[in-house]
Amino acid sequence: MNQAVEVISPTLMQRHRRTLVVTASVAALLGIALFGSYWWTTGQFLEETDDAYVRADWVAVSPRVAGYISQVLVDDNQWVKAGDVLVRIDERDFIERLNSAQAQLQQAEAAVTAQQANLQTLDAQSGEQQQRIVQAQAALASGEAEAQRARLDYQRYRDLVAQQVASAQHLETVSASQAQAQATVAQARAQVLRQQAQLQVLKARRQQAQAQLQERQAHVGEVRAAVGLARNALEDTAIRAPFDGVVGQRKARRQQYALPGLPLLAVVPVAQAYVSANFKETQLQRMAPGQSVDIAVDSFAGRHWRGEVESIAPGSGAVFALLPPDNATGNFTKIVQRFPVRIRLLAREGDGPRILPGMSVIATVDTRGAPAHGG
Repeated sequence: MNQAVEVISPTLMQRHRRTLVVTASVAALLGIALFGSYWWTTGQFLEETDDAYVRADWVAVSPRVAGYISQVLVDDNQWVKAGDVLVRIDERDFIERLNSAQAQLQQAEAAVTAQQANLQTLDAQSGEQQQRIVQAQAALASGEAEAQRARLDYQRYRDLVAQQVASAQHLETVSASQAQAQATVAQARAQVLRQQAQLQVLKARRQQAQAQLQERQAHVGEVRAAVGLARNALEDTAIRAPFDGVVGQRKARRQQYALPGLPLLAVVPVAQAYVSANFKETQLQRMAPGQSVDIAVDSFAGRHWRGEVESIAPGSGAVFALLPPDNATGNFTKIVQRFPVRIRLLAREGDGPRILPGMSVIATVDTRGAPAHGG
């Protein structure tokens, strides 16, 4: 009986081994077939890189005016809305500067009003002077008419005296009247010239007053601009959030002296975060804006986000480097370049973890089909 078992056991073992080999071969072939099918339909269209990071266009908030900080209204990592006051600079000096500028503006406007009244007075005087000229011209015309009558009387009496019809005494009276009439005409003509000259003086004074008015109006504009600058400076004492985001790198402290351009804190638009993935140039052949992207974040194992290719950089990272490489040398080694690709994160349903700028991700772009937005 033992011999029978010993004879049958190798046969069973050979059959069992053959079954395992066949099963393994079938499984291997099936696996190869499935992998080949996956690669043919999907895998060859997927471009993946782990040289990818979450980015956000954050802003370093700095003051536009210098002064001592009176209030810091936010804490580290605090959510803020666009327009929220983050920091206040002591505004007392800026209020006084605005009051001073407004007082100067009132003074300048009063000077303009006074000069306009002066112009109106000069215009009234010019109108009155015109009437005086008309009156003087009328007196001159009357005097000339009287002089003409006196001349004719003199000529007539001169002829009568020559004929001994009139007395010489009467002729002398007529001659005196003629001389008086001529003097009156000369006086009237001089008066007309005097009134006309006075009108020219008034016109010159008006031109001077008009120039002074323009100068004072320009000064009003200058002072009004100073008021606007003072008002802007007062408003700038309240440093506001440029957009919705989270406060970071808060360096502002009370009684700290702030200088224009000195960063006090940063506002990071976490909700507008995007992925910057650096793909090799050999991976860009079928890549275009609008294609779907699968994003795996290293910080959250097993979780995936959806994205969309937004744009591809116009040059490789080496092109925009501080010291770009110069390959026109005797020795040259070809290196595959990488191009930054901007990926927009699509809204995710539910209250999942929020990915933050700086996190490392693995981005996989599906290059199948036409771009979602036409490239």
